[in-house]
Amino acid sequence: MTADARLRLAAGALHPDRRRSLVARFGSPAAVLDAVLSGSVRVPDDARRAMGRDAAELRRFAAARSVDVVDREDPRYPERLRGVPDGPDVLFVRGTLPGAGPSVAVVGTRRSTAYGLDQARALGRSLSAAGVTVVSGLARGVDGAAHAGSLDGSTPGAAVLGCGPDVAYPSEHRPLADRLVRAGGAVLAEYPPGARPLPWRFPPRNRIIAALADAVVVVESPERGGALVTAAAGLDYGRTVMAVPGDVDRPTSRGCNLLVRDGALPVLGSDDLLETLEVSARPPERPEDRADPLEAAILAAAASRIELDDLAEVVGAEPSAVLSAVARLEVLGRLRRADGAVVGR
Repeated sequence: MTADARLRLAAGALHPDRRRSLVARFGSPAAVLDAVLSGSVRVPDDARRAMGRDAAELRRFAAARSVDVVDREDPRYPERLRGVPDGPDVLFVRGTLPGAGPSVAVVGTRRSTAYGLDQARALGRSLSAAGVTVVSGLARGVDGAAHAGSLDGSTPGAAVLGCGPDVAYPSEHRPLADRLVRAGGAVLAEYPPGARPLPWRFPPRNRIIAALADAVVVVESPERGGALVTAAAGLDYGRTVMAVPGDVDRPTSRGCNLLVRDGALPVLGSDDLLETLEVSARPPERPEDRADPLEAAILAAAASRIELDDLAEVVGAEPSAVLSAVARLEVLGRLRRADGAVVGR
């Protein structure tokens, strides 16, 4: 069965990019399994052993740990996640996955300040009270505060982990994870039960957080960090991206302030967020549908590489306006500069 092959491949807990590349190379999860088990493709020994287990045995192993296996073809699989190109084929879930109601990802730095914790908890509480599912990563700092706030409201939330859903990481958040499940929410991962919280497993989970939401709100973030990776994934998926601004000299607010500078909607309170959600809860637009005419013209010209000096003439706009638009599109990851030229991604 295809579902069995997908489960056995997921049991290997490979990096999602590696898993997708193997399926693209061999044509199907079953063919990848054959290649791994025959030795044609080398993977870590523990991954190969897991892939060699029978699917029924893997399901029993998960069930013994109160973990459900939700395949892409399962009606419980979230439609938002089904609609993105790099969604996982299998989810491992404790609790109940979120339904079709409005959903917001609230994310931020682990090294949050009291300001960030207060903002995250207040947003989590207000969203949950308004019937909105709060999605985050159960990490220390902003994530944990957002989850805790959501439990003060009436709507179950969802936590996406970079390890097995039965593994508490950080360990002090095990009670928080258990409360989410008891409240009717979910703790989920694309990694199987028992998968350890290795550092490389966390960045890919950010795309799942973004995909499960109608909007991504960054509460507090330095100039670089996982929260900005989640925001970038949200932009790729056509989600609304918002940020809570902070003091201009506060390092943990620099990422948020840069997002606002580059076009993210500022969140000045829960009312702002709920008002925006009335729009963002509709089926998400593609990013290219939301580009203004100048940005659309620049992206079209950059599709086949164009010298930056020629771009203003080609798109028929003032050089200063073109440079500003190029900078914004570069920050959003829509194009890049190379040797004096502009190249679309």
